[in-house]
Amino acid sequence: MSQKRLFLLDAYALIFRGYYAFIKNPRINSKGMDTSAIMGFMNSLLDVIKREKPDHLAVAFDKQGSFVRTEMFTAYKANRDETPEAIKIAVPYIQELLKAMHIPVIELAGCEADDLIGTIAKQAEKEGYKVFMVTPDKDFAQLVSENIFMYRPARMGNGIEIWGVPEVLERFEIERPEQVIDFLGMMGDAVDNIPGLPGVGEKTAKKLLKEYGSMENLLANTHELKGKMRENIEANAEQGIMSKKLATIIIDCDVTFNEEDYELTKPDTEKVEALFNELEFRRMAEQFHKLFVDGENSSDTPVLTHAPSKAAAKNDQQFDLFGGDSTDETAAATTSGFYNTIENTDHFYQAVQGNIATGLLLRDLQKQTSVCFDTETTGVNALTAELVGMSFSWEKGKGFYVPFPADRDEAQELINKFIPFFEDEAIEKIGQNLKYDLEILANYNITVKGKLFDTMIAHYLINPDMRHGMDILAETYLKYSPVAIETLIGKKGKGQKSMRDVEIELIKEYAVEDADITLQLKEVFAPMLDETDTKKLFDEIEIPLMPVLAAMEQEGINLDTAYLKELSAELSSDIKRLEQKIYETAGDPFNLASPKQLGEVLFDRLKIGGNKQKKTKTGQYATGEEVLSYLANDNPIVQEILEWRQLVKLQNTYVEALPLQVEPKTGRVHTDYMQTVAATGRLSSNNPNLQNIPIRTERGRQIRKAFIARDEEYTIVSADYSQIELRIIAALSGDPEMVRSFQNGEDIHAATAAKVFNVPLAEVTREQRSHAKTVNFGIVYGVSAFGLSNQTSLSRSESKDLIDAYYQTYPRLKQYISEQVEIAREQGYVQTISGRRRYLKDINSQNMVVRGGAERNAVNAPIQGSAADIIKIAMINIQKRLVNENWKSKMLLQVHDELVFDVHNSELERIKPMIKEEMESAFVLDVPLEVDLGEGRNWLEAH
Repeated sequence: MSQKRLFLLDAYALIFRGYYAFIKNPRINSKGMDTSAIMGFMNSLLDVIKREKPDHLAVAFDKQGSFVRTEMFTAYKANRDETPEAIKIAVPYIQELLKAMHIPVIELAGCEADDLIGTIAKQAEKEGYKVFMVTPDKDFAQLVSENIFMYRPARMGNGIEIWGVPEVLERFEIERPEQVIDFLGMMGDAVDNIPGLPGVGEKTAKKLLKEYGSMENLLANTHELKGKMRENIEANAEQGIMSKKLATIIIDCDVTFNEEDYELTKPDTEKVEALFNELEFRRMAEQFHKLFVDGENSSDTPVLTHAPSKAAAKNDQQFDLFGGDSTDETAAATTSGFYNTIENTDHFYQAVQGNIATGLLLRDLQKQTSVCFDTETTGVNALTAELVGMSFSWEKGKGFYVPFPADRDEAQELINKFIPFFEDEAIEKIGQNLKYDLEILANYNITVKGKLFDTMIAHYLINPDMRHGMDILAETYLKYSPVAIETLIGKKGKGQKSMRDVEIELIKEYAVEDADITLQLKEVFAPMLDETDTKKLFDEIEIPLMPVLAAMEQEGINLDTAYLKELSAELSSDIKRLEQKIYETAGDPFNLASPKQLGEVLFDRLKIGGNKQKKTKTGQYATGEEVLSYLANDNPIVQEILEWRQLVKLQNTYVEALPLQVEPKTGRVHTDYMQTVAATGRLSSNNPNLQNIPIRTERGRQIRKAFIARDEEYTIVSADYSQIELRIIAALSGDPEMVRSFQNGEDIHAATAAKVFNVPLAEVTREQRSHAKTVNFGIVYGVSAFGLSNQTSLSRSESKDLIDAYYQTYPRLKQYISEQVEIAREQGYVQTISGRRRYLKDINSQNMVVRGGAERNAVNAPIQGSAADIIKIAMINIQKRLVNENWKSKMLLQVHDELVFDVHNSELERIKPMIKEEMESAFVLDVPLEVDLGEGRNWLEAH
């Protein structure tokens, strides 16, 4: 009979690990709840069960910290950040799931999970068990013995790691696992706030352990040390002994291992699946059902024993999860864990070459009503990349790959054969990031017609706060891990190959898998668009916008590089002049770009701001813009530093960078419009970012002068929505006073000032209008009296009076703001005029600051998002007319509420009313939309 095995899971280590694994891609369900921590923990738990089929298993939780350690050292773990709200919410759900799965939870007030696991592990070892401590925490290495192992779960593409005695000795460069305690005691632990010995890091701790073997022996022989090290260690000997005690895992807690209690038994599947349903863990529910109900075939799932220097190994037996006959079959562990891969999934992918095979493929393609396609190219720049191949799939697990010749004429001849398919209006074309594929095909004079379905855009509407790359979508919704492109062409850098260098058989598997998986994702996302009421938004705005953006990106805009060279010289002169002024005030030259040196000059040498300046975690003064802006009015040197920073940023980010981003093939600058980045629905501009060019300063505005018309026959035209966000909030709130002002064509800021300051409209001063304008734009973003006083010349009490008067003037607006917050609390999201959802996972947070941010988003997201929806509709309608009516003029840029056009002079007087009409009629509100038009030789003149 094989040795029985016990798996002990360190709950919080796995919960935190799961949460932070998704930190850039949080799992937010339709209720706005961040389920990352729950999903991360459950993935680890189910992976252990599926992979290892343990006899016995339990999960240990911390409860009220460690009484012993806190009594010994009150600052123990004192510097830890507050537990994220998502983790606080997660723990009760995890414990309910464990209860439903009949998995015992070990917790004891005043004892940490480390100590509980240590105690149980040692007891189970004495009873003949092989124990696996499931945790990423290296501290557990001190407990490792002949029958106790660390089981470090798979992460980031790496397989599981099993640390037995040999691995621990090698990892820490020690002779006995117990020396891990000395190692931790010497170097300390910043996470747990264990001080350690000053000046002793990992390398030094290993060196000292080789020489002295233990903390005690080191302290007994400090006379052999030299210089500062001897001084530090002797002065902190007691601290060293205390640190070792703090790092020691306690193995005599008041808990007892009872093998019957820890035996893995059948779960209450109904309760578990109900919880998964509540959390919206659809794929996990399916996997759970396969694992626990269907009795999933275990032939591909290893049961491990320990083998030195391997992440996982085979065991002498495998058996059914809950009893049954044992089997001698074994299998190698996979690094994909819970994910299926191309290696273990049935599929039929075929390369298509030659006229006969291509003809058969074309015949079959044109019989379909819906086909997923994907292009493989020589690079990521859609303007210059060439086709290497194309893949097609219209049935799960099946697909075809067509390789393309390197010769351009031959490639064009081949792609022309596919024109009937791409131009067939009756065939739906599916893809992931279709905009790129449309641009690649446009380079070969291919126009894609018919209904489009982009899985990236679909998921963006379904769950805007997640990432939308194919790999993460496949893993999340299909529990499938696709082939990484790096396995074909290598990592980014000089050594990376082109797809042309990869053999067809390998490309075929990779490329068709992409089409196959994207097809499967479409089947998942299509009904979810209906469930989230975003299908109309998808069909009528986001998908029609995609080819519009593709056309704009391909068109690009002309850049006056000679002008930018002159501007760079002027900026260099201004920057040098500012530096000299700053150095004169400071007394000596210093590195202005160094926050450390700047903080010392401003706050130590010049004593600016008194002694109240904050310091960062690294001990240096905070010198961010927010800090310096507060001090700028009373300190000219601070104002000069802010101006210096602004000029340096302009020069580095735009003036010198933009000429380098001119595409040699076209001689123009081509931005990349990202449709799936901003949760509000706004477009993002990238490589280069043309939406963030500053316009509030003279120098910032001068950069727009570099964007010029195509040639002498063209003129730049700018069309800008006037106060669109204010008009939207007036319409959505229905405030009668605000609506009336817009309907009467009044200057809204002057009208607001007249009402708030109780003066006739004709007598409103410039300052009063300015204050009213600040409140008008700030109120949607939750401006406070403190914030308003910082943005104006008003005192804090005057600012409060102004805000109070504003709400008295527009009482319906105040009521609308409260209603929006309540709607968000009830349903977990708010919506724009077109049904775009903004999920607010923190709207019911216990943390007042976090909740306040969500409340502000509840108000401004529908406003900002509705503005984004309106200009997108306008872009679609304008582009349709530009194409259908054969205009020579082109739409070039979108910058939030503004559109920029390259207009042929012969069309100038006709196109301006067309643009104005389409923009102002894009959406009907209770208040009119207004558009301001300008024209000129460059963008600055036009704006």
